[in-house]
Amino acid sequence: MIDSRFEKLATQVNLLNVYKARKVVYRKLKRTLLASYPSFSKVIGTDIYIKHENHNPTGSFKVRGAVNFMHHVPTEIRKSGIVVATKGNHGLAVAWAARKQGILCNVVVPENNNPQINMAIQAEGAQLIEKGEDFYEAQNYCEELAENAGFFYLRQGNEPEILNGLGTMGLEILEDIPDADVILMPVGGGSGCASLALVVKSINPEVKIIAVQSEQAPAFYLSWKEGKRIITDRAETFADGLAARSVFEVPYLILKDRIDDVVLVSEEEIKKGVELALSLTHNLAEPAGAVTLAAALKIRDKLAGKKVVAVMTGSNINCDQLTAVVESTCIESKDQST
Repeated sequence: MIDSRFEKLATQVNLLNVYKARKVVYRKLKRTLLASYPSFSKVIGTDIYIKHENHNPTGSFKVRGAVNFMHHVPTEIRKSGIVVATKGNHGLAVAWAARKQGILCNVVVPENNNPQINMAIQAEGAQLIEKGEDFYEAQNYCEELAENAGFFYLRQGNEPEILNGLGTMGLEILEDIPDADVILMPVGGGSGCASLALVVKSINPEVKIIAVQSEQAPAFYLSWKEGKRIITDRAETFADGLAARSVFEVPYLILKDRIDDVVLVSEEEIKKGVELALSLTHNLAEPAGAVTLAAALKIRDKLAGKKVVAVMTGSNINCDQLTAVVESTCIESKDQST
């Protein structure tokens, strides 16, 4: 049972507030490209377009929500500063937006986090704190800091103004492709997909929203199937941006009745998605950002004859991940040639 306070927060995420957020977001950000690639469409067998959220500053869609949140930060939080938990894109986006507003930002990452992400967060002027074995232990430490040091703990999935900011990508998609039939969107903690689904279904309920998750991190899929929010014991996947043991409460409340289908992709399929992004769209996509391409390939028979949009949510792939993709692709090519 989800606490009623989350139900109240969910009502604050709505189409009117997304339209208001767009004015705020466009003061700092530009619309992202929505492009078609004939070679990719040929592989999938239908018209498919890529929404390039990977072209945003900080390399992901997360910055939309961070910009809108920082615009609405009250004076007391501006004075005290904020703290966030992250493994990557959320913390980087918040650090970027906080620097633009001159707000003290503390970012807690798990120990042994991606050093390239850590460096990027520090470059944005944020205080980096390494604590805990995983994202959930980093979250617990944020709660301690908020209680003991007086920082505002910014919980990414349950802040309405973050979700309203993220929803602006949904407006852009329907403005550019008003006759879209299907939109593919990754799901980790759920904030991006929830915002997108709310906007799209509010404007055109006929558009099918297909969520994409890793087989190794299927919390939302299980929740959607069972009709209640599920927390899994583990979530370890090559697509580390999707390595969530549960979706946040507010996104779940928004998503549960708006998602038409969920596609689970394997680790090898995720790597194939990254390779497709690189070879057919000439974009470097992080694994979580490339799962929609992997899903499109997996369900291409179901997409035949439809106009499809795949959201490429981020570009922050690390060297080890890229090496694994290249090695996997080389092995696959070698096997096919023998």
